[in-house]
Formats: sequence, structure tokens, C-alpha cells
Amino acid sequence: MLTDETRQFRSNVLTAFGATGTQVEELLAYNDNIFHHNDQTDVDLPLEDEPFVAAWERYLVAAETDGALAALRGPIVQLNFPIRTAISHDPSYRAIVRRGQPVNACPWATGLPFNRPEKITFLLHPTPGGRIPVIIVGDRDDFENVVRATTMRNEPGSVPRSIGAKMVAGFNNWERIWDYQRQWLEREDVQSGSADWAKEFKRLIQRKELYQDRFIIVSEGPYSGVSANTLGLTENEWNRLSLVIRLHHEGSHYFTKRLYGVMRNNLLDELIADYMGITGAIGRYRADWFLHFMGIEAHQTNRRGGRLEHYRGDPPLSSKAFPLLQSLAKAAAENLERADIYLGSNRRTLRDRGLIISALAHLTIEELASADAGARLHRIFGAS
Repeated sequence: MLTDETRQFRSNVLTAFGATGTQVEELLAYNDNIFHHNDQTDVDLPLEDEPFVAAWERYLVAAETDGALAALRGPIVQLNFPIRTAISHDPSYRAIVRRGQPVNACPWATGLPFNRPEKITFLLHPTPGGRIPVIIVGDRDDFENVVRATTMRNEPGSVPRSIGAKMVAGFNNWERIWDYQRQWLEREDVQSGSADWAKEFKRLIQRKELYQDRFIIVSEGPYSGVSANTLGLTENEWNRLSLVIRLHHEGSHYFTKRLYGVMRNNLLDELIADYMGITGAIGRYRADWFLHFMGIEAHQTNRRGGRLEHYRGDPPLSSKAFPLLQSLAKAAAENLERADIYLGSNRRTLRDRGLIISALAHLTIEELASADAGARLHRIFGAS
């Protein structure tokens, strides 16, 4: 809960950064911390896997003999369709995607075309929030099409070049529903077309954990569209590190979503997730990398195409408030780099990493950008 004292402190920080009047109110609203910690004091970390993980373990086994794409086309039926304007309105498409009808009878199910199908793999990535399926797509165009298939109902749509990962949530996995049906029919000894199954299906759809999945799609290209040369790395090394950063970054989002029910396109969320990504990849935090990723490496300049443009808020911050957010981001990142000397020695296990995410999630951008950010973070982390 935001106390009057904390609000005043944040206002003072914003004023010190040059905010006035309405800009202070804009930034207080944008930077509001909505991670609620009241019920999370006795949580064991890492969290247990969600129910869908067991099904994905089976898909991994199937992939060993059938290949990754063949194993994925069952649970992700959208991979059986091309990207085409208005396909989501086609009755046969809707029957398969929304009602679980068989794919083989549909004339439009010609498959999602891939440039490099052999560069598609998937795994279960361990996070403080439990394991989560990750689909790794090696070709950029293929990555964008998988995102369109799973999040845009196979419709054409824009995928910004600075976006190299996408979390898909609330995904209806008809293969899990069919598995549930088979087990239920065997147990109850009734027919699939019976009224009894119709009643059971109505009960089933009230329990989303039994058929809805969450998974992450990641590309193998340079993280945030930043070139290897910019960071003084070889392309091979940077591509390798980019994948690790993405895995840990998305794992951080997954953890906050599970623990706090929150995952936003917001600077605080991205600062935390990139901290976990960078440290997971190279063992320490680099503020200059984060600033490049956000597109604010130049003083008081927002590089076109940088990620911070996508985290401007809704409604978006005004043209006067947004540069102040950039300054706050820079100060917070630099403070976090200094604090990493302490945090780095407490980052060995999944539990440790979960505690660090939780500690960072206790604070606001104003607090992290302030002169006593290190003391505040040390106090919170020391109490966890």
C-alpha cells in the first residue's frame, strides 16, 4: 500500500528530476507499484509447476521421435494454418480453433509456412515461478508468424523488430481437453456423444487450469534489436547471450504474474526483467546494456525503435513527462548496477533469484532512481 510518506518521497524525487505540476501527477500514476505483497510472506520458492507442464513434458518426449513442429501442431492447432487476412472469420477455422474440431477435414489447414523449420525447438525453462514451456524460433520471419498465429488468430499484424519474445497466456489447448475426455470416458464408461459428457464439459470449462496453457515464444536474433558491434561482442556470442537474456527476462515476468497476478508493459517491470536477464546471461548487471535495450543510451534522447517507446503507458505519458521517465530509468539502472555488487552474491539459486525479483518489486522507479536506492533495496532484501 502506498503511504503518504512514500508518495511524498516519490514526489520529491520527481521534483528533483525537474517534474512540475501535472508531470508529477502523470509520473506518480504511471510509476505506481501494483505488486501486492501482503499475502506472499510465507511462499516457498521456486513455486510448483502449473498443471499444463505435465502435458508439455509429454510433448517433449514426442518431439524426440516426431520432431518439434509435429509435436507442437497438436496442442497449438493454429500452427496448422497459414497467415491470411480474415482467416479468423472462416467457419472451418473457428470450428477447429474455438470448438476443437479435427484439423484434417479443413481445406485451409495447409500449415504455417516456415523458412527454417529445423530451427524450431522447445523446452521447459526453470524459473522462480516454476517451469514454463518456451518455443525457440531461429528465423525472424518464422518467429513473427508464430506470434501472429498464436496471438493474432493467424491474421497479418505488425510485430515490432525490437520485440524478440512473446508470452502467450490463457491459451486453450484442445489436446488437453481431448486427453481429459478420454480419461473421463474410461472412468465413467459412457459414450463421447452422451449427455453426460456434455454436462462434464460444462464443468470442465469452469476450471481453466485443466485446459489453458501459458508458454513463451522467443527468437534467436539480437536482444532488443541491439547489434553485437554496439556492445563490443561477436555476432555468435551476442546471439547466444541474447537467448539467455530472453529466457531469464520472460521468466521474471512469469514469476511476477504467478506470485502477484501482475505482468505489465511498464518501465519497472522491464527494469526488473532485464536485470534478471542480463545477470542470468553474464553473471553481473550492466546499466549501459539496459539503456541500449531501452533505446535511451544517448543523454535525454529516445532512439527511434527502442523498447521504451512501447512502455509509454495507457494513456501515454505526455511529451514533457516522457523525457523525465528516461532520466529516471537511467538513474535507476545506474543505482541497480551499484547495488548488484551486493545482490550478486545472493543470486545462486532459483529461490535466490525469486527473492531478488520480490525485493525489486517492493520499490518504485522513483525510489530506485533516488540517492538512497541502495539502502532501501538492502533493507528490503535483507528482510526477505
